[in-house]
Amino acid sequence: MKTNNIFRTVFSALFMLAIISSSVFAQKTVDASEIMKALKDGKDVSYSDVTITGILDFTFMDEKLEDLPTRRRWWRNGGSNKVEELIESKVSFVNCTFEDDVLAYFHDKRSEYTFTADFADDVKFENCKFQRNAMFKYSVFEKSAIFTGSSFEEESTFKYAEFDREAQFANTFFDEDAIFKYTKFRDGANFNRAKFDRSLDMKYTKVQGDFNIDGLDVRWDIDSKYAKINGRSMTRYLIDN
Repeated sequence: MKTNNIFRTVFSALFMLAIISSSVFAQKTVDASEIMKALKDGKDVSYSDVTITGILDFTFMDEKLEDLPTRRRWWRNGGSNKVEELIESKVSFVNCTFEDDVLAYFHDKRSEYTFTADFADDVKFENCKFQRNAMFKYSVFEKSAIFTGSSFEEESTFKYAEFDREAQFANTFFDEDAIFKYTKFRDGANFNRAKFDRSLDMKYTKVQGDFNIDGLDVRWDIDSKYAKINGRSMTRYLIDN
């Protein structure tokens, strides 16, 4: 009888542990739609140690397409094909993995509309893994933009992006070509120990303030043609540093 009671106690404990473990595991996966809903409601979003599934679309393209004029109509009326979204919430992801695309830019070839997202408050992607595309082309970051320690495993672009405050890319890793062409850093940029496994495109880039490239590692080449650091040629700056 005692043996049976002990067995039941142990079995119950293991069963409860399995349930708790399963629950904890489930909580570590977040659907991108949940994040987008919070942003749409104007709420700050903050996640750590989670995996995000589904496309995280800061532009909300799918919601907007149905209500937009057809391509011929906006061409005829002299309108613009650019559709902008302003994210006013704080955005924070720490030690997170993005299994699908993270989009603050998307060009829809069928309609010819270009969807972009700007960020009015602090943005943080710290020690995160972007397993698919990370697109921030044309994005304006009005406050701090932290990408420290993050890895970009597929296509990424910050082309034409504007950083009004601190821009942190220290200890980042880019597996594919990284594009910072025409990017503007108005309050410095930190690429300390950033590693680029292919090329780094900084053509026409402009930096005002401190430009930290200590330990910068670019496997292929850096295109810094016409780029400026505080009005000085970036090519000369890279040679001197």
